[in-house]
Amino acid sequence: MPTPIAPMLATPGPVPTGEGWAAEIKHDGMRACVTANGDRWRVHSRTGRDVTGNFPELAALPELLGGRRAALDGELVCLDAAGVTDFSRLQQRIGVRDPGPRLLRAAPVTLYLFDLLVLGDEELLETPYSNRRGLLEELDLRGAGVQTPPSFPGATAEVYAAAREHGLEGVVCKRLASPYTPGLRSKTWVKTVIPHTADVVVCGWLPGRGRLRDTIGALIVGAYDRSGRLHLVGRVGSGLSGAARQQLERRLTPLRRVRPPASHAELTAMAEATWVEPEVVARIAYRSWTGGTQLRHPVYRGVLDDHDPSCAQLPD
Repeated sequence: MPTPIAPMLATPGPVPTGEGWAAEIKHDGMRACVTANGDRWRVHSRTGRDVTGNFPELAALPELLGGRRAALDGELVCLDAAGVTDFSRLQQRIGVRDPGPRLLRAAPVTLYLFDLLVLGDEELLETPYSNRRGLLEELDLRGAGVQTPPSFPGATAEVYAAAREHGLEGVVCKRLASPYTPGLRSKTWVKTVIPHTADVVVCGWLPGRGRLRDTIGALIVGAYDRSGRLHLVGRVGSGLSGAARQQLERRLTPLRRVRPPASHAELTAMAEATWVEPEVVARIAYRSWTGGTQLRHPVYRGVLDDHDPSCAQLPD
């Protein structure tokens, strides 16, 4: 079995133009490193956790590979009725080991593969992206729970326009000549997220009112500026279901602290807040940023178990 390989990371930026780039759709899911050999297979998260038992749908992968030894990079997604990735549905599966039949039917997971890192005895990390993609497509890994979405050389602007038109998360553009650099953020991969979603770090919560009096009413969330300073960027109450409130309360209670982890002009209006260490990352949808530091109409989407808090960044 190949050793799991830390995923290569893309640099945020505008869609690159010019020759030598290919574009892929950026899918709203959970990054996965998959290894296989014979009839054995393993799945590791972006942070290196073994999550094989969480995703039994991928058991078909060894057969699709014909028993070959391989390491692959991809994204675990759940799809809605229109075939678009639905992160809130995937949220039901994250952290659930040995999911039961009902959950497997309600939120089936598909592995979208986009890179091939090891095949047989050959390590492909130094091989150009275009060659790796060619080998991946020759494998034709398509079946129950596994798909290989296309890559589009020379069409970065067109793919971005199509993704925007269809309400997708964004695109990742990759230099055709780029090697695979494990664990590093490279400018040879550029991710362009279509507004309007953001990753934020949870800094605390405000109590609910009325029927929500004894639970979380709204999350207080933050993001880091380029100097690494944490700013409170808003309160998020919309989109919090009863189950999400309970899950968050269990997750956040052990992280409580006395003082807020960041300063903010409205702290005097947050006397009832419970503050926590800024360790839990959440994804939110929003309409716009006000003044570049405050979220307008944020809506909770879910917790990102495989993201480091430093990914919560203020917009440039």
